[in-house]
Amino acid sequence: MNQLFADYEHQAFFDEMFEGRGKVRAHYGNMLQRLLNMGLVELQERDTIMQSEMVKQGITFTLYGNDPEESSQERTIPFDLLPRIITSNEWSHLDSGLKQRVKALNHFIWDIYHEQNILKDELIPRDMVMNNPYYVPEMVGLDVPNGVYIPLSGIDIIRGHSGEFYVLEDNLRTPSGLSYVYKNRSLMTSLFPKLSFDYQTRDIDQGLNALLSSLRSLAPTSKPDPLIVLLTPGIYNAAYYDHTFLAQEMGIELVEGGDLVVLDRFVYMKSRHGLRQVDVIYRRIDDEFLDPLTFRKDSVLGVPGLMDAYLAGHVALANAPGTGVADDKAVYAFVPDMIRYYLNEEPILNNVPTYLLNRPHEREYVLSRLSQMVVKERSLSGGYGMLIGPAATEEEIKAFAEKIVQYPERYIAQPTMKLSCSPSLTNDTIAPRHIDLRAFTFMGPEPYVVPGGLTRVALKKGSLVVNSSQGGGTKDTWVLV
Repeated sequence: MNQLFADYEHQAFFDEMFEGRGKVRAHYGNMLQRLLNMGLVELQERDTIMQSEMVKQGITFTLYGNDPEESSQERTIPFDLLPRIITSNEWSHLDSGLKQRVKALNHFIWDIYHEQNILKDELIPRDMVMNNPYYVPEMVGLDVPNGVYIPLSGIDIIRGHSGEFYVLEDNLRTPSGLSYVYKNRSLMTSLFPKLSFDYQTRDIDQGLNALLSSLRSLAPTSKPDPLIVLLTPGIYNAAYYDHTFLAQEMGIELVEGGDLVVLDRFVYMKSRHGLRQVDVIYRRIDDEFLDPLTFRKDSVLGVPGLMDAYLAGHVALANAPGTGVADDKAVYAFVPDMIRYYLNEEPILNNVPTYLLNRPHEREYVLSRLSQMVVKERSLSGGYGMLIGPAATEEEIKAFAEKIVQYPERYIAQPTMKLSCSPSLTNDTIAPRHIDLRAFTFMGPEPYVVPGGLTRVALKKGSLVVNSSQGGGTKDTWVLV
């Protein structure tokens, strides 16, 4: 396979492109041939063109340091030129499993703010829900439009060493990254028209229409043309590009907290033509900053009185406040039970085995094998608050063990999963890099999953951390027809 793959390391991980050493999977055959015909120099030239185009288009993400004292850095999100390909049968399995999971999670959120049957039946510990920092008492008894709490979900999927898919995390509050799905596809189509022509892939364009339809369906008064706004924290937010792209593509207004005002429990947007009543707010602001009269009093990002208008039924919020309970990393362990409880079905997609460290026997087991485990702080996301045992020093493991002993209820642990690898373009060759998949599901009149979603890549050799906030990149994801 000439010099392009001469040093490609086949390791003890599932490789998306290869079956064993040098044997390409059938659905990657055309792509391999195109890459070999182009060679490394042409690929690098196209990569340079792509990087320049991303700068021109302002496709950026803000990278934060692990130390709060470190300054943030805005940069183009690393984009890997080599697409990830998912077969039709594989996608059918994922599509069914994602829809099933999101339905059950939505049932769970309704239940904990209404009847609390799952708590009464002791399938989930009551204190795990009622003492959860994301539980919002103001939501108790509130009937949200159409019963939909999570119009937009980002479910993180990994593939294990035998090729099976697992759900790694559920992101239900303000999931990010959807814009990159569309920009990745646009860049690939323009840079590799012949390669794109080789494959019949499922269209992703319907996705934003499905999201817009989902948002429209939440309008309290069933207006034929409701006013929908995207509420952003502003230009300094890490995902601001995501906000601007989605607002522009869906034709909705991009606003900050200062652009909105609440009068007589109705929300209005300030405009040059006066005040316009807002019907639906797609919010990209965390619960605690939404309304300084209800949550954090020092918030300057939200809108005073917003929760009062929401509780009165005069405006819809997507996603609903209080949904964070359902993407808590400990509650995650109970999602298969939710599926059986609410849907009377067996889970289509499995969880990664998860240990709850407030349980003494599970904590003891994890502490004795900490060098083999991934430990996560329940309330954090974006790759923060984690210990990856196999990559940690003895000092780091010891320090994390002390945290676990002192605050066991804050952490969960999972065995280190062998994330699948995909060929990625590095500085001077093509090499395997670990990947996951963020799949975006919309709950409107019918659930809809964007075909493919966002494949995220751990660009550092051997790294298992794919988050953009930790320096990871993305690649286009093709689902075959």
